[in-house]
Amino acid sequence: MPDEEKLFYSIGEVAELLQLKPYVLRYWETEFKKLTPKKSFTGQRTYKVRDIQLASTIKKLLYEDKYTIAGAVQKLEELDAKGELAAFANTPSEPTVSAGFGDTPKAATPPAEPAAEAADPQKVKDLKSLLEATKKLLKKYNL
Repeated sequence: MPDEEKLFYSIGEVAELLQLKPYVLRYWETEFKKLTPKKSFTGQRTYKVRDIQLASTIKKLLYEDKYTIAGAVQKLEELDAKGELAAFANTPSEPTVSAGFGDTPKAATPPAEPAAEAADPQKVKDLKSLLEATKKLLKKYNL
């Protein structure tokens, strides 16, 4: 994730980090009430690490877990009520490239057994290598 020393990120930095278009993040702000980056005195959005983690969770729910927007809103509420939202945001996931919010997947069912997948040694190895690649990219872009 982003560099813990930096306090605020612009929408462009967050979009690049999450491989999204800035308009997708702005759209998500209208749909996901928990995603509320503050605005500077000049009116520019300033994302904190918590906002970036939440946006990453939203991306995972929509693009990887195939939730609809309504389903993702409900899942975020459930995770927040259980106090699991921060832990869910920090789970590594494969990077995806999106063309925008018009390509949002339409299925509403989550994966059947995510815990069983983590037990597979090959998947654990793949996740570790993915995490290392992510760290290298973050370091490259000073995030």
